[in-house]
Amino acid sequence: MGALYQNLARPLFFKLDPERAHEVTVDGLRALCAVPGMARVLASFNQLPSAAKPVELFGVRFPNRIGLAAGFDKNAVCWRAFEAFGFGHVEIGTVTFKAQPGNPKPRLFRYPEHKAVLNRMGFNNHGAQSVAVRLGKGPAVGERRIPLGVNIGKSKVAPLDKAVEDYIGSFTLLAEHADYVAINVSSPNTPDLRKLQEESRLRELLSELTRCNNERETKNPGSRKPILLKIAPDLSVGQLDDILSILSELHLDGIIATNTTMAREGPFADINQPGGISGAPICDMSTKMIAHIAKVTDGKLPIIGVGGITNPDTAAQKLDAGASIVQIYSGMIFEGPLVAKRVARALAEKMGDL
Repeated sequence: MGALYQNLARPLFFKLDPERAHEVTVDGLRALCAVPGMARVLASFNQLPSAAKPVELFGVRFPNRIGLAAGFDKNAVCWRAFEAFGFGHVEIGTVTFKAQPGNPKPRLFRYPEHKAVLNRMGFNNHGAQSVAVRLGKGPAVGERRIPLGVNIGKSKVAPLDKAVEDYIGSFTLLAEHADYVAINVSSPNTPDLRKLQEESRLRELLSELTRCNNERETKNPGSRKPILLKIAPDLSVGQLDDILSILSELHLDGIIATNTTMAREGPFADINQPGGISGAPICDMSTKMIAHIAKVTDGKLPIIGVGGITNPDTAAQKLDAGASIVQIYSGMIFEGPLVAKRVARALAEKMGDL
């Protein structure tokens, strides 16, 4: 199947505009979900055997160590299909409180020679209310074969001084449908969003989300949701340490490292396109950040490692640095959907899960 993707499917997809290729793929996955039992049959071939040891993190059971990163299924229309290809979880979004079209096109660019993608999508999505309704029609928490993370971000129309209210609005609508909630303050494609990584703003945002989460638990025991923060790879050591101090203070459940980078190094030094770069060029950046987080927190803070994973070796580097599970997106574009099956099995063997 890997050779089939490399020799047939990928050349066809790469003839299309990147965003159009993405839309075609999403439509195909939606069709797969619509065929009763099809995803389950494919999953029987591509998931780890039932005897494999699951990974337990922040109260969630993951059947294997590789998931799909946020950005692919922004509107929760095809996430269930990824079970069929061997993924152990899916993170949908980024979802904003207000529906928004995102940035002007073109806004997605491939660099195959570097196994890299540059995007400036701008959180194009249907909005939290629409996504909540859609998720409410699917399998609920506790009924799913793979966990679902919901990634939320700031609406473009919300000014910084209204950001907390905006995130709370999304959290209130979406939390009940999520196995965990990821707080995205690190995309480079929404004006001023990364300012929410600053110490005072981040403390206020996470404090209010934690308060809201605790109120859910008080009213309905067992309804508290794990909250994770997704950070940028461009933070300084000092900035990262400040963030880790806040997460410790507020007892956040985990961290996702990392989002895309604004750095323009090596072959990208002359690229003037705005947007964030993902894929192989950020592999070492994210791995070094994971290692620092693990060291500072004595390995006590759960880490989801993201950035530049294209094969079992690059995934294993994230685990060796301190991540417990990993996510892939750009790597799937270049290696095909069954990269998840290959990586999941390799990681299970490495970690003694089989």
